[in-house]
Amino acid sequence: MEKNTVAKNTVEKNAVKKNKLVIVVGSVREGRFGPVVSSWVAEQAAAHGGFEVEVVDLAEVDVPLALPAASPKFAGADYPRPAGMARLTEALEGADAFVIVTPEYNHSYPASLKAAIDWHFTQWTAKPVAFVSYGGAAGGRHAVLHLENVLTELHAVTIRDGLAFPNYFTAWADGRPDDPQAPGYAKVLLDQLSWWAGALKAARAAVPYPA
Repeated sequence: MEKNTVAKNTVEKNAVKKNKLVIVVGSVREGRFGPVVSSWVAEQAAAHGGFEVEVVDLAEVDVPLALPAASPKFAGADYPRPAGMARLTEALEGADAFVIVTPEYNHSYPASLKAAIDWHFTQWTAKPVAFVSYGGAAGGRHAVLHLENVLTELHAVTIRDGLAFPNYFTAWADGRPDDPQAPGYAKVLLDQLSWWAGALKAARAAVPYPA
């Protein structure tokens, strides 16, 4: 069977099967707002219909700041991660797409999120990542700019259209954003994420990624 036929069949198969979406709650700070945002994002993703959704909260994962000497890129399955990180690693490994929910701390993103990213490598490779941020006047956009650089280094594909919630402390009520257009913006993000998830899954199945 020719490669083009294989790729076409793979695309058609992936179009029927829902893509696995992992939503990562990046903040572990006491009193954090991240779970409220991630719950709403998970609701939008479930309503979208193109994803099987899993939420991973870093506050529930053992994510040490001290890393082993070896690189996870080269150590592969032998990388010595703590047992408490197993669920995170399994979720990242099985994901077809990601949404990272992050606040902005001092013009960047939380150390907890950086540590979780650095403990992994191939789990992000050739997969799409979208961002939902919240913060003060900037809405977490500085954090997202930094994350885009980091995830690109790991060969992930970052999605252009993200969601940013400025002044979230006055712009949300009862677990939902006040902006009536927010669900529409979320749909644009999820549509793009779904397209990239299917395309990259088909590409990975057809030809190994040259990392």
